[in-house]
Amino acid sequence: MADQHANRDGHSSRRTFVLATGAIGTSILAGCLEGDGDDGSGAGAGLGGASGGGNGGEPQDPMLSTDFDPENPDWENNNYLGGLIYENDYVRGSDFDLENMGDRGHTGAVYGTEPREHPDDPSEWIDPDPIVYAELPREDSESAYRDILEPMIETLEAETGRDVEFQTIDSYAAVVEGMRSERIHIANFATGNTPFGVNMAGMVPMAMGVEGDGQFGYRLLAITRADMDEIQSVEDFNDFRAAHTEESSNSGNQAPSALFDEHFGLTRGDNYNPEMSGGHEQSARGIAYGDYDCGPICSTCIEQTIDAVDDISWDDFKVVWAADPFPPGPIGYRYNLHEEIIEGARETWLNTDWSGTSYGEEAGYPQYVEVDYVNHWHDVMINQQFNGVEYDEEEL
Repeated sequence: MADQHANRDGHSSRRTFVLATGAIGTSILAGCLEGDGDDGSGAGAGLGGASGGGNGGEPQDPMLSTDFDPENPDWENNNYLGGLIYENDYVRGSDFDLENMGDRGHTGAVYGTEPREHPDDPSEWIDPDPIVYAELPREDSESAYRDILEPMIETLEAETGRDVEFQTIDSYAAVVEGMRSERIHIANFATGNTPFGVNMAGMVPMAMGVEGDGQFGYRLLAITRADMDEIQSVEDFNDFRAAHTEESSNSGNQAPSALFDEHFGLTRGDNYNPEMSGGHEQSARGIAYGDYDCGPICSTCIEQTIDAVDDISWDDFKVVWAADPFPPGPIGYRYNLHEEIIEGARETWLNTDWSGTSYGEEAGYPQYVEVDYVNHWHDVMINQQFNGVEYDEEEL
């Protein structure tokens, strides 16, 4: 994949030039490193705050900026203390991110195939009654969860004119196989098994849930300690002690392995050899305490760690890059359903306000928005391509 990084030397040269000529006064930066920690953004225990620092107590990184624009972070030219990430609600994706992800301009799937087109010939449609809707089981009993879903089921029945049967399934493989065999017609998929549904089961991703404030999903953050002035880009990770979490972790290993290779030319096992910390909390603690120098971490995971650990705060970390947010699992339907069922499903999820209902409260999504698989799932497909995922039963 080296051909994707032809500008890498130019990036390094630019950062060297900034280091040589960009004398930002450290007194300007000191104010953003202070805080009592009550909101989670102040420095904790001197790990990376104004009293810490590996260069006399104040950061000397000329790329460290106090002006964070969530809509244009400009990672090429800026680093930010974690407090700015937290204060600007950059932990999850926003409406702006969702629009940008949909407007990437890709016309074909970067890996695998695109969702199948709806057949023009009505004789190729299936018209099940009842429609079978499926989800993975939750902690609630099936009967209790059925009650939670009742507002959605009633709406789907009204919009399609057909009965709806709810089923729980016991694995991601089961939902893919159920839709492939036309025994499941609409289902709530997970982010990672969505490409399996598209490639193996004729699934068409339709809608994903967003929170009341429009936020969704999580981000992959590339972090270091606030006082690590030598680290200004993911490109620098290979010169220091980097931590990934676990081999099987998407956000802690598989996704950064793929995206660091795509965007920065760091190929794990070649010119980049991170250690495995054992988990996101271990990575966050290890970087804060100096056991590691840098690494990728799930944004919501580091948020949970900071909330749980008294002597770690957002401003103990510097963020040098963030990926586009990963989408949550979508609602998808079998491509060859009768057009009335598809239209009814679209009305149910895309044109219904679920605020105040048991369905909206349980899922945490008062509204659903339309998704474009080719663009919204681009990074997920890149990740799976890099990791050699094959869309077959053995990989499910």
